[in-house]
Amino acid sequence: MSLLPTRNDAGSRNSAADKNDSKRRALGRGLEVLLPQRPTVQPGPPAMPADGKPLEIPVEQIDRNPFQTRTNFDETKLDELAKSIAASGVVQPIVVRVVTPGRYQLITGERRWLASRRAGKPTIPAIVRTVSDEQAMEITIVENLQRADLNPMEQARAYQRLAADFHMTQEQMATRTGKERASVANFLRLLKLPDSVQRQVESGDLSFGHARTLLSLPNHDRIVAAAQKVVALSMSVRQTETYVQGLLNPEAKAQKAAKVIEPLDPNVNEAKDRLQRALGLRVRIEDKKGKGRVIIEYSGLEDFDTILTALNAHFND
Repeated sequence: MSLLPTRNDAGSRNSAADKNDSKRRALGRGLEVLLPQRPTVQPGPPAMPADGKPLEIPVEQIDRNPFQTRTNFDETKLDELAKSIAASGVVQPIVVRVVTPGRYQLITGERRWLASRRAGKPTIPAIVRTVSDEQAMEITIVENLQRADLNPMEQARAYQRLAADFHMTQEQMATRTGKERASVANFLRLLKLPDSVQRQVESGDLSFGHARTLLSLPNHDRIVAAAQKVVALSMSVRQTETYVQGLLNPEAKAQKAAKVIEPLDPNVNEAKDRLQRALGLRVRIEDKKGKGRVIIEYSGLEDFDTILTALNAHFND
């Protein structure tokens, strides 16, 4: 008699083993159902969504960006943004990073975050990135510089931080921000202005063009005095350029003011008088050795019509 199991015997034993395994697995599932489960504590949304989509993060779990280069926010525009967010939500997600479990730090999108808080929104859509302090600082500064609503001094300080903290050259900063290298250099020069003048630029009393022109003056005292006069007289940039040139070249200004206009030839002067009497308008004749031009000044359409009538009468005679 053979001691080897027949195929039927082996199949029976395998079937019995399968049943035992099924009972054990069923028993396991039963225990899982019967035994109380340990509650899972979730301090906040996961650090990174699996599908790459923005998360809805509570606004109160987000902290301000310590590397933010923007210092001034227009309250009126912030209110307008808050009303828009209250009505339509946040269109573009902010960018944050995890600092501690359940706490996030802004990288970009501070205006949207502030406006969401002002609008009473409990959460805000956010993309979570894993970056170092240095990377967060660089992203924040470069993103701000690519925007158009930083005032000139904020831009100047942003470029300064890129140079100081990341050892970037002006050429590298220009490449990263999409600006011209000369523009980067001009913004950095603003940091040479006296503090009081920098505040005037920051507040909008002086424009970037005003500030750049004032930098031509040789010392802080003269820059401060000139800036005060420019603001007091509401000078344009072009007027400021002329004013500064006068300060830098007082002799040339005096010579120009004292320049003696050569008297007209008596015959030319008589012709000027005849034209003025005939037209009833001011006439100037610039003559130099028989060459020059006749300038007839008019202050309105009626005066202009008078000139045309006189010319037509002359050509029709």
